[in-house]
Amino acid sequence: MEVISIIGSTFINLLTTDTLLFLILGVLVGTVIGILPALGTTAGMALLVPFVYGMEPYHALAMMTGLLAVVSTGDTVTSILMGIPGAASSQATIVDGFPMAKKGEAGRALSAAYFSSMIGGVFGAFILTAFLLVARPVVLAFGMGEQLMLALLGLSLVSILSGNSLLKGLIACGLGMTFGMVGSAPASGEFRMQFGGSTYLTDGLPLGVVALAIFAFPEIINLLRRGSSITEQPIVKGGWAQGVRDVMDNFWLTIRCSAIGCLIGALPIGGSGWLAYGHTVQSSKDKSQFGKGDVRGVIGPEAANNADTGGSLIPTLIFGIPGGGSAAIFLGGLLLIGFTPGPRMLAENLDVTYTIIWCVAIANIFGAGICFLLSGHIAKLTAIPFSYLAPFMLTIIMFGAYNSTRDWGDLIALFSLGVIAIYLKRFGYSRPAFLIGFVLQNVVESLLYRILQVYSLESFFSRPIIWVLIGIVVFSLVIGLRSKTKVETEGMAHEASATQIMPQVAFLALIMGFLVYSVVDVQNLVFLAKVLPIATSVMALTLCTLGMVILLRRNPQSAFFHDGELGWKESDEGYEASPFHYVWWMMGFLLATYLVGFLIAIALFYFAFMRIKAKAAWWSIALMAGCTLLVLSIISYVFLVDFPTGILQDFVWMPWPFGR
Repeated sequence: MEVISIIGSTFINLLTTDTLLFLILGVLVGTVIGILPALGTTAGMALLVPFVYGMEPYHALAMMTGLLAVVSTGDTVTSILMGIPGAASSQATIVDGFPMAKKGEAGRALSAAYFSSMIGGVFGAFILTAFLLVARPVVLAFGMGEQLMLALLGLSLVSILSGNSLLKGLIACGLGMTFGMVGSAPASGEFRMQFGGSTYLTDGLPLGVVALAIFAFPEIINLLRRGSSITEQPIVKGGWAQGVRDVMDNFWLTIRCSAIGCLIGALPIGGSGWLAYGHTVQSSKDKSQFGKGDVRGVIGPEAANNADTGGSLIPTLIFGIPGGGSAAIFLGGLLLIGFTPGPRMLAENLDVTYTIIWCVAIANIFGAGICFLLSGHIAKLTAIPFSYLAPFMLTIIMFGAYNSTRDWGDLIALFSLGVIAIYLKRFGYSRPAFLIGFVLQNVVESLLYRILQVYSLESFFSRPIIWVLIGIVVFSLVIGLRSKTKVETEGMAHEASATQIMPQVAFLALIMGFLVYSVVDVQNLVFLAKVLPIATSVMALTLCTLGMVILLRRNPQSAFFHDGELGWKESDEGYEASPFHYVWWMMGFLLATYLVGFLIAIALFYFAFMRIKAKAAWWSIALMAGCTLLVLSIISYVFLVDFPTGILQDFVWMPWPFGR
């Protein structure tokens, strides 16, 4: 009864004091941060924590929790409307959300995403409440071995997300894992694949940069090539109500995916959106529309993403052990304002704990409501010619990428990986499979290293939960391999004839060369630092060799043949230029940034691109460029963010925000 009394009193106290205003403020900030690509929950929390020092503790608590709860709701906007992941949590949403926007169903997709996010967030808060009483034995039952099996379950999704060719999907996953091994080895701290001693790569490639390069870069290129708006159709009338009905029609799917989000959030694994997407595909009878714009492919990941927040707070509040990067910063913020999570807080400050839980639930409701109000106007952007939007979107993704580590290497990595992503898309190598491999590689390697230190083979397989999870992984693989309909992650393509395979052969040869380099590079490292890179690269090389044999046998009927650029001038997409026409434009933007700095390069790019490609009037170009510079300057001032400077700033003093 005492616990129920505390739950009720904290709810009434939250609603009847000015703490609610700070919660709403946190929700607003979190929504904006979510919409800006590549910032995400972790970066948002990192930006907010310095501001809460010295605030009244409950006000600070409400702001932090409000932001933590809704960023994954806000980042849906650019993912669905423009195919640009707002953060890691929204990557799986792109697979079906962006095709829905291109079909004129942006309103329906956004509505389904927000409503399922709200249900997932409230569900996560409910589970967190229940787990405070029973979670200790449950969480402790999942050791390193169980976490490793959950990570392997995530990798098993490659069988579903491989498109027309499972072989190419596996190669893409192996390539992603190899890119994930760049940087210091978890086992020894030794550096791997530094490409000539680059200090930028010592900590590995940032996830935000990789996600933007793999998903945003090729989609912006393709939209520019069409020379039209994102969708040729107006936003479907009544789509907002239809999205809500879609969630209600798939209510149990929403609950199941919310449960997945809670479980993955409680463990430092990540990727709940991809796991939920895989479950959505596996549990659906009709799989024909996945990858083409199936609303269930939006509902599942979005429910899991917001439930993930409640799950991540389970170990944070119960044991003082963060369930992820954003939870770690939230933990630091709690310590900063005078609260110490753990068993002692549950005993002595139970009102604080339930204040956090109520904030999570209420923030999800407010966040969904705010997004419903704003997104009707934002969705209209899909009907604007993309040549008008492109300079702004390029500005945002470059700013988002640079904010990952605030190093020039972020921009170089964005461009380089973006070009690779164009070829992955062109030749049908699944980009979701690549990203799953990249995200889960560090988790798998860290857990494997610790397991080898702690477990014997006998003790590892003596844990009952291990066998349950092995069964789930095997079942997932069987279902994925037997599924006749694969998710079309890269769309359909013309089959290549025997004389048109050389670009595919050359690209596959480059992949093999990179894999060989990764094996040679780690030869002098200690065993634990090189065992997984060698194993992964050798397996990927074996698959590549098999693929090369298929290509050289010149059997154009094989599913391994896929070249989306054959006959692009006559394709249904209506492309007006080759992809590299716009790659050169982006390279020019990067070069201008190197010479004169980011903000001046933006102004130059706006005037050049919009005048030549969009045929815009001078006054409209000046207005758009000025507004963009003003918005970026405000962000720089409020969040203390610097922009990349160029050679010009080394020789000429320039005032803020154009100078150092």
